[in-house]
Amino acid sequence: MTDKIIIKEVPIDEVVKVNATIVEFDAQYQKDYFDNKYKNKDKLIIVAYIDNHPTGYIVGYDRFEDGSFYCWMAGVNPRFRKLSVLKALMNYENAWAKEKGYNTIKIKTRNNRREMLSYLIKYGFAFTEVIQYPDIDNNRILLEKEL
Repeated sequence: MTDKIIIKEVPIDEVVKVNATIVEFDAQYQKDYFDNKYKNKDKLIIVAYIDNHPTGYIVGYDRFEDGSFYCWMAGVNPRFRKLSVLKALMNYENAWAKEKGYNTIKIKTRNNRREMLSYLIKYGFAFTEVIQYPDIDNNRILLEKEL
């Protein structure tokens, strides 16, 4: 049995470490890649810990400046999936965004990210747009959830 999941707001360096454990991601992004995305934007950088071990993360920022908060990147180390890590991260993000005055969470994922799509549907996200690519597995699916 593990201790409960602890969510902490952290420097991006912690996310870079966890990101290296996410097998679905093609590239292993470094600090500069993340920093350039949310530069000069309201942002949230959180990591989930179980027994003091970083297990997953979310990086989000005010991308659209329309009252929504964009969950840009999220991932959970495969060894810690099915332990509600993503749920804990999303709950933290939702509460944080609501407290900051955002009214929706927006997220984009790919058609081939079936675990993420299942999670998002289960927890109340609705499809808003599909961006088609030549390979249907790479289609981008945009979803949002009201807070």
